[in-house]
Amino acid sequence: MSNLPTRFSPSANRPASFDPFDGVLLVDKPAGPTSHDIVAGIRRTFRIDKVGHGGTLDPNATGLLVILLGRGTRLSAQIMGGDKAYEGVMRFGRTTNSQDIDGETIDEKSCDGVTAEQIQAQMDARLGDSFQTPPMVSAVKIKGVPLYKLARKGQEVPREPRFIHLYRFRLLNWETPLAKFDVLCTKGTYVRTLCHDIGQALGSGACLDALRRTASGTLKIDDAMPFDDVLKLPKDALIARIVPFQKFLSAGT
Repeated sequence: MSNLPTRFSPSANRPASFDPFDGVLLVDKPAGPTSHDIVAGIRRTFRIDKVGHGGTLDPNATGLLVILLGRGTRLSAQIMGGDKAYEGVMRFGRTTNSQDIDGETIDEKSCDGVTAEQIQAQMDARLGDSFQTPPMVSAVKIKGVPLYKLARKGQEVPREPRFIHLYRFRLLNWETPLAKFDVLCTKGTYVRTLCHDIGQALGSGACLDALRRTASGTLKIDDAMPFDDVLKLPKDALIARIVPFQKFLSAGT
C-alpha cells in the first residue's frame, strides 16, 4: 500500500521557498473530458505553467484525478505508484473489442443463468497476485507505438503480461445484466480486463459499463472538488485547496 500521509490539509505556514501553487489538487473528474482536457483547463484558467496529473482516467470514467501543480509535478511517479480503489458496473451478455461499453460489440449472449454467487466466486478467484495481459485498446506502447493505434488498424500483437495484485474485489449488487462492484488494486490494473475475463469464464461475456476512481494511495474522492466547481474558484480559494508540495516531503516520501 502507498506510504503517503494519511490525511492532507492545506497549511498556512508555507516556506517562502515554495510557491503557493506548488502541490496537489484533488479533482472529481466528470465523464466526457480526457485527463489531458482537465489538465489543460486548469492550466488555462489559472495560468499555471506546470500542470500534470498522477494517473490517467479514461474519458468516460469519473472520480479522483490527482492534479499536480508546479513542483508538485515531481510527485508524478510517487502518486502514480500508489494503489487504486474503484467502484464500477459490469455489464454481462456483451463482449466488446475495447472490453468496455464504448467499444465495438463483437459478441452478445444471454446472461440469464449467471448468479451473484458465480460472480463473487470469480472475483474471489482473482484476489492476490496474478499476471494480466493489457487490452489491445490501451495506451501501452509496443516499440514506441500505443496499442490503441494498432487496434484501430485491425492489428493484434502479442503483449507482455503484467504483474498485478487485487486486495479486494466485491460484488455490491446484481440486477441482470448489471453487476455493481468495488475493487482495490495495484497500479496498472485494467479493471475492464477483469470484467472481460469474468464474462469469458462464465460463458456470457461481459464488459465494463461504468467506472469511478474513489482513491489513489491515501488520497480520497471525498476530499476532491468537481472539476466545473474548481474552474469557478478565485485564485485564493484555489490555493486553500492545494495540498502543499512540502507536505509530501515532511511525510518522508
